[in-house]
This record gives sequence, structure tokens and C-alpha cells, in this order.
Amino acid sequence: MLRIGSFNSISNKPPLILVADDDRTMRMLLREAMEQEGYRVVEVSNGKECLDAYTAVKPDLILLDVVMPTMDGFTCCQELMQIAKKNLVLALGSLDVSGFSNSLISTFWARTPILMITGLDDPDSVDRAFEAGASDFVTKPIHWAVLRRRVRKLLQQGQVYKQLEAANQALQQLANEDGLTGLANRRRFDQYFNSQWLELAQQRSPISLILCDIDFFKLYNDKYGHPAGDICLQKVANVLKDTAQKYQDLVARYGGEEFAVILPHTHDRGALHVAAAMQVGVRELKIVHSGSTVSQFVTLSLGIATVIPNFETSPLALIEAADKALYQAKAEGRNRIIIKHI
Repeated sequence: MLRIGSFNSISNKPPLILVADDDRTMRMLLREAMEQEGYRVVEVSNGKECLDAYTAVKPDLILLDVVMPTMDGFTCCQELMQIAKKNLVLALGSLDVSGFSNSLISTFWARTPILMITGLDDPDSVDRAFEAGASDFVTKPIHWAVLRRRVRKLLQQGQVYKQLEAANQALQQLANEDGLTGLANRRRFDQYFNSQWLELAQQRSPISLILCDIDFFKLYNDKYGHPAGDICLQKVANVLKDTAQKYQDLVARYGGEEFAVILPHTHDRGALHVAAAMQVGVRELKIVHSGSTVSQFVTLSLGIATVIPNFETSPLALIEAADKALYQAKAEGRNRIIIKHI
């Protein structure tokens, strides 16, 4: 018997099998066979219910009968591949997957395999099952030992894909995250800023950018040491992240002691409100800074720029405007906010 413990690296629960078959007796037999192996089972009686159940419970494997009322197994499998294609679009970003065959999508989607059960054992039906996106098939009458072995193999393959996906997500996070502060890094900032610019240009909606510096941070490092400077950066980063609370807002570490905040769908007044809250939040940390000439505590200088993007202007124009505003804030004495209009 399969040891369920071998599947616990992703979830502490046993694998969940979705059984789709219009024959109540067959569903009962499949449930008993799967539960004997230690799996959890959800039953549905047609293809339409299978699609709804997949969306609701996200099974680890689907046992799909071919001949069913309302929606047959071939059509259901094709619809499941359409769901997979949408998931691929989200996962792969701008890559065009419209030309991907169901078999290719099934390869990407192997972590949720489909095992088709058919009484049609002619070559055309078998080919049609794989073309629809099935990972494997068994014929009726079912050879139960064969079914158990194929279910086990597909679940193990699916588990490997889940582990690879988790590792890939961890690597992706490392590639997009600043190691010291946990904020988005410059690479992530550039990606997000460019994508938001294009989207907001289509919507004719504003975007604001805040650039901010910790005042006299070099003097802080010289006075208190780099370990203390790192702690200061982390505390300031947490304030900025907690203040920018809209789900579209992105806070990034832009340079050494410089941070950037992207505020989609935000006018200058809204950006000013966020910047002022960030300034107050950092001041309330009361991080002693005896080297500062504007306060006994660590403070921020902030520059704000706002624009409604269009396809004729470059995103760099907004960055340059925010940078000029920040430069002016520092030139005029620091610990202040300046807004530039494009």
C-alpha cells in the first residue's frame, strides 16, 4: 500500500482525488479503491460538476469517465485545459500561450494530472483522450492493480512538479526581493513600474511616484556603524511598507538609503498624504541621530511626482521629476516633502 507520508512535503493532508463518473456503482467502487489507498475522495456525476468541483477543491488528481451526460469526458478535459491555459497566462506573464496544444499544456499542468477511464479502447479514442489533455488512461473493465499503480505514479509526478514550483517561487522571490529590508529590489521596481505605466496609459488613470532618502545617512553610518545602519534601514523600510497599504502600491529599496514608492491610481494629493504619513512614521521611530542638523532623530526627505501616463511619454520622465523633487527637498534643508508636476 502507498505510504501517505511520502506526500507530506507540500501538505499534511492525504492526496485528494476527484472522481467524475455518471455510474453510481462505478463511483462507489472507485471511492472504495482510492480510500483503501489512504486518499481523500470527492465524487461528481458529470463533466460540468467536475469543472465546478475542480475550481472549488483543487484536487491532486482527477479520475474522469469518458461517457457522461451533460458534458462528456473529452469535452470536460478540454475545458480543464482552458483553465490551465489561463493559469499559464498568469504564471508566464506576457508569453503568448494561445498556440499551445492541450498535450503541451498538460505537460505544464502535470501537477494536477487527469486519468481518463474509458470503455472505448480503439486507437482513435485513445488518441482523442491524449489530445484532449489526459495524462494517462485506463480501460473498462478496470484492472484495479493497474489503476492503483497509475494513480500512484501520477500523484508522485504531480508532487515533484509542486516541489519544483515551490522552489521556483522561492527563487523568484529572491530575485525580486532586497535581502536586507525584504522590500522589492530595483529589478522588481523596474518591472512593476513599466507594467503599471502601460496599464494606466490604457485606463487614463494617474500614477504617483515617491522617492525618499534617509537624511544624513552616511553620517549615521560613520557615527553608529554599519550594523546599526542596517537596523535603521530595516526599521524605516517597515514603516514605508506598513504605510503604503493599497494592494497595488509597491515599496522598493531604490539605492543605498533611498526608497521608491509606486502608487497606481493615485493623484498628487493622495501621494502627499502617503508621504506625510511615512515622514511622521519614521520620525516616531525616534532613532537617535546626533549627526543630523535638522533633528535629533532620523528623518526623511521626500520627492513626489504625478502624471497620467500615455504612450507618447517615457516612464523615465516621472522618475526624473520625482528625483528633482527629492533633490530640491534636500537642497532646501531636508526633512521635508516637495511635489513636482509634469
